[in-house]
Amino acid sequence: MNSHFFATISRMKYINRWGLMRNTRQENIMEHSLEVAILAHALCEIANQRFGEHLNSERACLLGVYHDVSEIYTGDMPTPVKYFNPEISHAYKLVEQVSNQKLLNQLPQDLQNVYAGILQIGQEDQALRPYVKAADKLSALIKCLEEEKLGNREFASARQSLLKAVKAFDLPAVSVFLEEFLPSYSLTLDELE
Repeated sequence: MNSHFFATISRMKYINRWGLMRNTRQENIMEHSLEVAILAHALCEIANQRFGEHLNSERACLLGVYHDVSEIYTGDMPTPVKYFNPEISHAYKLVEQVSNQKLLNQLPQDLQNVYAGILQIGQEDQALRPYVKAADKLSALIKCLEEEKLGNREFASARQSLLKAVKAFDLPAVSVFLEEFLPSYSLTLDELE
């Protein structure tokens, strides 16, 4: 039996983000997911190395890679719509679950449990959840900074909202990232040397 799971996952590159915004450069959910994975790993390592946490940064990275796969079927729902009210948010969560199950059904039986534990954050991953969510918001904040650097003022309001949302996680590792690493995203290549 052929399995379509990985071929379907590869279609993440066709789902663009920020559908309601004028983009200078399009961003798809595959590249966004890679950035979330990198950032989730970094946040966990900062927490481990500087604040004595014992977080599984590799697991956080993996959860970041797969955190938006349901959007293969749903598309990228704009934040103002997704969180317009509790009923819409709840309904969207149900649609995400159906999408994830549809993906899991494409796998051979012996791999379904493995990937079920990746496509949804379980009890064992609750300590990682805020780091992956913070990484998701940080990735969006970085997109806003990059767009503004290119002269696109369309993202100014989103940048302010996202900065507030990132700070609201109240994680010391996030504060470190904002202070030590985020400013570099506004630099040119020559300035990074």
